[in-house]
Amino acid sequence: MLARIYQPAKTAMQSGKTKAQNWVLEFEQQSPRTTDPLMGWTSGSDMLASEVRLKFDTKEAAIAYAKEHKIAHEVIDRNVAKPVIKAYSDNFSYRRRMPWTH
Repeated sequence: MLARIYQPAKTAMQSGKTKAQNWVLEFEQQSPRTTDPLMGWTSGSDMLASEVRLKFDTKEAAIAYAKEHKIAHEVIDRNVAKPVIKAYSDNFSYRRRMPWTH
């Protein structure tokens, strides 16, 4: 029973980072998923992987929880993207990489 501890990425639908601040402890799939022959839905018998998702405020709290309950865990750190500083005047710069196409 291996668990992953990670910080989820920002959602593509919103510009806010509210749900991406917490750390998540999620269990790996133990048994393969099966496909329902009639409807085509996928299902699995592993309740830990499909239902249990614990959220923590800090990475240290998630690691402490995993150690306290003797859960083998793997910590995945997120790559933080550097913000690109842009200005409106960059659209009209002579050093523009791509030509202005209108």
